[in-house]
Amino acid sequence: MNFDYNEEQQLLAESIRRFVDKDYHFDARKRIIASQDGYSRDVWATFAEIGLLGLPFAPDFGGFGGSAVEMMSVMEAIGDALIVEPYLSTVGLGAQFVARAGTAAQKERTLPAVVAGQLKLAFAQTEPGARYNLARVSVRATKRNGGYVIDGDKCVVSDGPCADQLVVSARTAGGTTDAQGISLFLVEANVQSVALKSYQTLDGRRAADISFKGVTVPADALIGNEGEALTLIEHVTDYATALLCAEAIGAIKYANDATLEYLKTRRQFGVPLGTFQALQHRMVDMVISYEQAKSMASLACASVDSVHDSAERKRIVSAAKIKIADACRHVSQEAIQLHGGMGMSDELKVSHTFRRLTMIAQQFGDAEHHLERFANP
Repeated sequence: MNFDYNEEQQLLAESIRRFVDKDYHFDARKRIIASQDGYSRDVWATFAEIGLLGLPFAPDFGGFGGSAVEMMSVMEAIGDALIVEPYLSTVGLGAQFVARAGTAAQKERTLPAVVAGQLKLAFAQTEPGARYNLARVSVRATKRNGGYVIDGDKCVVSDGPCADQLVVSARTAGGTTDAQGISLFLVEANVQSVALKSYQTLDGRRAADISFKGVTVPADALIGNEGEALTLIEHVTDYATALLCAEAIGAIKYANDATLEYLKTRRQFGVPLGTFQALQHRMVDMVISYEQAKSMASLACASVDSVHDSAERKRIVSAAKIKIADACRHVSQEAIQLHGGMGMSDELKVSHTFRRLTMIAQQFGDAEHHLERFANP
């Protein structure tokens, strides 16, 4: 398998890096995190302008029809720069449900607006006690007056405070953990009966606990077939997990590069730290973790593009997430330790990279969860 990017992917990644160097340097990122919104509307408009928001969507809706493999260079650049804008939540999750299972009218309303930067989405799936179980859905959607009424609570909705619309999983039939009976709905985030409790996560991003109290949606808010959404949820979540793995690769590479540079310049006993053989060995182990993780991330992205057998796709994505979670833990902790006390300071970007890698290791399932799924896809 060729892990090198083609010319178009390299050019796209380079355009993001130029933007980051000019407008999204570390100090600018800190100001964005401290802002009321927790993301920059100007940055989001720039993403739309350079085509990032349309990359995975069909040309019929203003996109470029890119695959997950073609998205890898973008996600790596996002991971390197620790970009906090809701890119994965909108492009890799929310809009994917519409692109894959939405009606023609839903696609026309949603996808061009996403591509133009006018619409941001979040996926409201996780519930208290679910522990990564996508089939555990207790939020209810009841048919009434030709539409649906949604009641229940979701928690830790990533980028929920930034979203204009929510893709909400709700049960239209069956018990709390039944595979059948789960449906998906498009819900406006700013209606009065949707209550958001917003907060900042460990890595500086925004999330929300969301309560739905008698939220009325029309019949055409339903995405796909009623009661048959679990397969779609699993597929889209695997797609987002593969992209998250690619983001991790960018953050891991930055952690490695920053640590190597520190070992070359920081002097102890009159010589650079990098001259000590024990530290050289630890640095080599970090590079090995990066290379192994990169190969598995590439495999995961290729699988969500081309593997049609769901059990095989789940095994590949879980295998990649296990390796990524291990690499996130190993590289982030080594980077902090080799930086010494400086590695813990807010002034160094590597400390923020540590936090992001820690969150990535947990998002969409930790290593323990994916080990179980790998054994029982």
